[in-house]
Amino acid sequence: MNARVSKRHGRQQSQSLVEFAIVAPLLLIFLFGVVDFGRVIYVYVTLNQAVNEGARAAIRSSAQLPTNADVETAVKQHAVDVSLANPCPNGPVTTATPPPNQGWIYITEPFTGNTLALEQLSPSLENAPGGTMWAVSNGTCSATNPAHDHVTLQVTIRYNFVPFTPLIQQVTANHIVISAAATYAVEY
Repeated sequence: MNARVSKRHGRQQSQSLVEFAIVAPLLLIFLFGVVDFGRVIYVYVTLNQAVNEGARAAIRSSAQLPTNADVETAVKQHAVDVSLANPCPNGPVTTATPPPNQGWIYITEPFTGNTLALEQLSPSLENAPGGTMWAVSNGTCSATNPAHDHVTLQVTIRYNFVPFTPLIQQVTANHIVISAAATYAVEY
């Protein structure tokens, strides 16, 4: 009788190991999927807060008008855990994918479908956010007017999120592009 009980106990133990071996990978994928989902939400909220703070820094009127560098600094201060760069601060906002786990900052006028010619502005406005006069000469970025006369200004971030989980990486082709934008009218 004792031999029968020990055989049955051994079979039950083996069955438990097989069941665990089948279920464990699914549980791990689910666990890491939840972690990745939490990271996506965190990055999304962080980027939205950062573009709002960057736009607020860009629109304020003061004796010393803010520059693109001031806006970029405000954005980076509020996006502490997110790696951001500013390859072409005044656009155009491209559909290109940033490098993995990095984002690009753009400070532009909201796209209206038409292109505006460069105006001659007073020297105090030439460095205002949203435009650079030098963009005409080097041709790499769009030439836009710096913000003035209460125009709207848009701060945009495009971030390439790469999940931790290998299976989710394969399903998402190794990236999920998260975009955040804030549009405000300037005070100057």
